[in-house]
Amino acid sequence: MPHIVIEYSSNIRERMELPALIERLHETAIATGVFPRGGARTRAAERSDYRIADGHPDNAFVHVSMMIGAGRDADTRKRAARTVFDALVAHMRPLFEQIPLGLTLEVRELDPELSFKHNNLHDHLRARAAGEEEP
Repeated sequence: MPHIVIEYSSNIRERMELPALIERLHETAIATGVFPRGGARTRAAERSDYRIADGHPDNAFVHVSMMIGAGRDADTRKRAARTVFDALVAHMRPLFEQIPLGLTLEVRELDPELSFKHNNLHDHLRARAAGEEEP
């Protein structure tokens, strides 16, 4: 973890540099030192059905959900979330200065008893780092 989901209104798709945003938030989360690279997943979901504020068609949003594993103290969670949010704000600044735009981020800590995982990504990352093809 984290699993980062970027939801955004469809009216800004062509103006938000989505691949760069995905890369930026993914790498920013890892750079906090709080999350392992092998657990990071970042994806985006365009929303075409929405109503924002007064319903004006220029209104737009980007909402980031960060789902993280349980066990980190509040200060650590807050620091990581603030760092990722600051990266979101910095990335979206040019568009924010042009249109009505809401930027939000929330962190959800997953219940370890209800969060199931089966992955070998950590093994593959270690093997790649060691110059091996397979773990």
